[in-house]
Amino acid sequence: MNKTQAERLAERYGGSAASDQKKEMAMPGGPSSRGRALSAGGKPKNMRRTVARLWAYLAEEKALLIAAMICAVICTVATLMASYMLRPVMNRFLYVDPEHADISGRLSALAWALCGMAAVYGVSVLTQWLRQRIMLAVSQRALRRMRQALFDKLQTLPIRYFDTHPAGDVMSRFTNDVDTVGEMLNTTLIQIISGAITVAGTIVLMIYTNPLLASITIIMTPILTLVSKVIVKKGRGAYAEQQRNLGMMNGFAEEIISGQKVVKVFDHEEIAQEEFDTLNASLCEAQIKAQFRAGVMGPITHQLCNLSYALTACVGGILVVVRGFDIGGLTVSVNYTRQFNRPINEISMQMNTVFAALAGAERVFDVLDEAPEKPDENAERMERITGHVVLDHVSFGYEPGVPVLHDVSLYAKPGQTIAFVGSTGAGKTTVTNLLSRFYDIEQGSITIDGVPIERIARPFLRQNIAMVLQDTHLFTGTVRENIRYGRLDATDEEVEQAARAASAHGFITQLEDGYDTMIENDGANLSQGQRQLLNIARAAISRAPILVLDEATSSVDTRTERFIEAGMDALMESRTTFVIAHRLSTVRKADAIMVLEHGRIVERGTHEELLQSGGRYADLYHEIAQLE
Repeated sequence: MNKTQAERLAERYGGSAASDQKKEMAMPGGPSSRGRALSAGGKPKNMRRTVARLWAYLAEEKALLIAAMICAVICTVATLMASYMLRPVMNRFLYVDPEHADISGRLSALAWALCGMAAVYGVSVLTQWLRQRIMLAVSQRALRRMRQALFDKLQTLPIRYFDTHPAGDVMSRFTNDVDTVGEMLNTTLIQIISGAITVAGTIVLMIYTNPLLASITIIMTPILTLVSKVIVKKGRGAYAEQQRNLGMMNGFAEEIISGQKVVKVFDHEEIAQEEFDTLNASLCEAQIKAQFRAGVMGPITHQLCNLSYALTACVGGILVVVRGFDIGGLTVSVNYTRQFNRPINEISMQMNTVFAALAGAERVFDVLDEAPEKPDENAERMERITGHVVLDHVSFGYEPGVPVLHDVSLYAKPGQTIAFVGSTGAGKTTVTNLLSRFYDIEQGSITIDGVPIERIARPFLRQNIAMVLQDTHLFTGTVRENIRYGRLDATDEEVEQAARAASAHGFITQLEDGYDTMIENDGANLSQGQRQLLNIARAAISRAPILVLDEATSSVDTRTERFIEAGMDALMESRTTFVIAHRLSTVRKADAIMVLEHGRIVERGTHEELLQSGGRYADLYHEIAQLE
């Protein structure tokens, strides 16, 4: 069945992979980096649990919360008292006998009564300001902890998570989702708390003023609650769908913006526009549905509140005529009916914010609930690693039942260089991923210095492996800081030595500020070859005894490649090195070359031995020689 463009884009950007294993995933039967839909779609799995987890972030500020609650109570009580003060004022000054009226005395008393009401309202305004200021601090601190928890969690997640989730969608959790939570905590939460106190206080004073009129308002409450519940149920899933579509569009936009050169060189601007239009239309439709379902609550509840207000006024008027109910009491009762319904109206108008916030919070909690990398068990304490690596009958697949490596065995003695060559998708990068424990093996064993790799603590293991990947990545900062990232305690002299070893010193000194030149936007102000040279220098400064070069020279021209060969030889001289390369000229000096096809080692030997054997390596060598 043919899928629509919207369905294809939903599969791609609802949980796609910008993976380091693109080559392996391209092989037939390999793991699919697309087609993993996020779990954020549909209704929140457990709204009560989401609310409880949000409250846990707020509860850490107990002292401020208590202060805010006290301010809310004082504000509500003051507002209700000021409203109730209308009753004696109206009863005393509304009915005036002109013949016996002491106009001057009455005006003086009225002025004092109004001043008293003003003072009470002043207390209400002051405590309302304090309440909002305190809650703003509480909510922002809660958001700070949430963002920190989210970032800390990402540092513990395995590479598999980042391979199966687009960067734009992950960033959306930090920005859009956390922002919607912040909007709710900043305004809506305090309105809900204050509204609950107002409703409780109003009910007490309404019953005290006139139980019959109070019962009319109270009876209308279940109707309002039922209507709100129905609308909330309808809107909850709509807002979760809106957040999911927003994450998809962000993921697409991030990918297209970062790949503008590729888009333009293949003249795919119109296709990108069409795909964005599809995602944008889906988001628009989801937002219309969500906003409508939330927005309809306000008018409906408002009219129900008006109905309650009208009934109270009518019945109260009858009581005034028939039962002698005082005008002041009627005025206060009607006013309390309005005050009783006002917080319900305010809350209903804020439900769109609540829906979006809960959907966003659940997406954040989905990340926080992800299983981290398995903890190290029975890790052996190793003083140092010399670099004796053995793979014994290793098999592995990114997805269960879809193997990428089949019964791979090899060894590397300290200081040796082992090269991997083969077609795209043969499993070369997978070997290095297993060596760094980005993924754990399924069958067989990998040992380093005789210790099974799973019994070596990950931090210690990775500190002893330096990597230069095909995809360069530089951080915002100076050239010196980017090289020093390989070993933070390196001196300036060691930084320059590493740059010389990687043949990067020459071009660095030609930069405007030399080693203090700022690098921004992942090295956009440098050429691709210069960026790779800095990555090589970063690995050179590391004292790791094991070095992994994954297509390290693929981004440099032939002249630059030859220029850095001497530096690379010096870099690899005392390290166990694993080299992955398409250019066979970079692996000629390797102590052993492993030829992989479909996840199996089909040939192994030195460059000369493999050429003499006339097998797959010889074919690859002659094919590439003709191209060069």
